[in-house]
Amino acid sequence: MKKIVFLTGAGMSVESGFKTFRGSDGLWENYPVEQVASHEGWLRDPVLVNNFYNGLRRKLFAAQPNTGHKLIAELEKDYEVVVVTQNVDNLHEKAGSSHIIHLHGELTKVCSSYDQFDERYVRELGPDDPDVEAGEKADDGSLLRPFIVFFGESVPMIEPAAVAAGEADIFVIIGTSLNVYPAAGLVRYTRPGTPIYLIDPNEVPTGGIPNFRHIKKGASDGMRELIELLK
Repeated sequence: MKKIVFLTGAGMSVESGFKTFRGSDGLWENYPVEQVASHEGWLRDPVLVNNFYNGLRRKLFAAQPNTGHKLIAELEKDYEVVVVTQNVDNLHEKAGSSHIIHLHGELTKVCSSYDQFDERYVRELGPDDPDVEAGEKADDGSLLRPFIVFFGESVPMIEPAAVAAGEADIFVIIGTSLNVYPAAGLVRYTRPGTPIYLIDPNEVPTGGIPNFRHIKKGASDGMRELIELLK
């Protein structure tokens, strides 16, 4: 069975009502990135940071996967599918994808602020309890913080993502500007000759990637075209 590896970014979730972080009217236009998505911002005002992600989490619980998410999940009938996502939403999970690597964390989870990757203190939040209250603590006594990789922090899941990219028979990029590293470098781990598809309605600098085809459509229409091309 051939292996398809998807790298998805914020544009994957636009049709589900989630704003991109960098596009026009993106989330960062209302909140400076250093204020709500940096370690310094967290240390400066953890209540503000948690409130920002509380609001985002409530929107996520109301959101549904779009056709693009669902078509990726349906490909598991015919391919081994791995989704590497820069997104912190759970829309791939909701759509039914079974192998997802979250590079930048998961919005539905909170964790220790001593060590966010200590699994003993990672907690899943649900629609009935989406908020972290001011001063709420993890079981290790530290303040609860979003299970999000803030800018400047390490990205431990990049290693399994690179392994997956190196095993891909087909590599597909959806809805990412290829500006955020280390995720943008994953395409360089693909084997020579691997077909690479980019689904994005916008021009994206690709840096001379070989075996490359740009489908200039949004996630859902682009996935429909990709499926036709793969037949």
